[in-house]
Amino acid sequence: MRVVVKIGTSSLTDEGGRIAADAVAKVAAEVTAARGAGHQVVVVTSGAISAGLPPLGLDGRRPTDLPTLQAVAAVGQHRLMATWDAAFSARGVVPGQVLLAPLDFVHRQQYLHARQTLERLLELGVVPVVNENDAVADDEIRFGDNDRLAALVAHLLSADLLVLLTDTAGLLTADPRLDSGASLIEEVREVDASLELLATAGGSERGSGGMASKLAAAKMAAWSGVRAVIAAAARDDVVGGAIAGTPGVGTVVRARERRLPARKLWIAFALAPAGTIVVDDGAKAALVERGRSLLPAGVVGIVGSWDAGAAVEVATPGDGVFAKGLARHPSALVAQWAGARTTELPEDVDPEVVHRDDLVVLP
Repeated sequence: MRVVVKIGTSSLTDEGGRIAADAVAKVAAEVTAARGAGHQVVVVTSGAISAGLPPLGLDGRRPTDLPTLQAVAAVGQHRLMATWDAAFSARGVVPGQVLLAPLDFVHRQQYLHARQTLERLLELGVVPVVNENDAVADDEIRFGDNDRLAALVAHLLSADLLVLLTDTAGLLTADPRLDSGASLIEEVREVDASLELLATAGGSERGSGGMASKLAAAKMAAWSGVRAVIAAAARDDVVGGAIAGTPGVGTVVRARERRLPARKLWIAFALAPAGTIVVDDGAKAALVERGRSLLPAGVVGIVGSWDAGAAVEVATPGDGVFAKGLARHPSALVAQWAGARTTELPEDVDPEVVHRDDLVVLP
């Protein structure tokens, strides 16, 4: 089995916000055991910013401005990797650092290079230790504790399982801080709006994620055909239990039977939308029910500004966003052509605003 294990900052640090070597060692031991059982494992780790705070005299005071966050990450990344290296080396395992940025999932050639590198590391018996390249890329610092990155890595490698380790037992029926009767939701067949309401967006003081980002990552994995488990990092043999499917190990999110092709998953989750195209109900029906391309006649307005080829959301005034795709024309032209029939467009113009091959209908 091929497994991606993600552990967040709050599960890797002590109360003072410093990287806890014993927490890293626990995960390294469980990953080593999984390898011994014949599984290939990739680790996605957060913690570069936390590792960089103490050397700079910023203990416990996580900066909020981007340049400082990036500088702290640059100081902390090699310290974080040194901790992982020590933990794995003590168990006779060679780790390899892989730093990824959003552009690695946006540009197809970089996407393929990233996959080739990770595949070769696994062939060589190395445990890839992946982190977002916080020192030069800003999206993931703001996004939420590398959860999306872990789901994208799981897709990139066609993994069988994504394990999202956190500081709670999994997705609960209520906030345990407010409801002592909250219980674990052991299995999720489909992530829907009611479940997303249960997940809170707030992370810990030391991390930047939360259950909402864990659930979103599990949803991404499910769309990739990857089973996901959200579980407590402190649980004994949590990685082994997730691999074995032990009941109660955490919240299991089932993989969807119908998988999105790689290109459409890339459009749906790896690209940040530059704006929104607002359409009428007739256009929505054509896109959702009949699999058509979006034409100017169905457009009633736009939000934002973009160039040709940018990712855009597609929405109706009443129901909100229901699809995402790549715009074939810049926003100025889409706005100018809104409501126009194909025969009213200039000659030699591609009539599709978003082609159906570049469109993903969201649940």
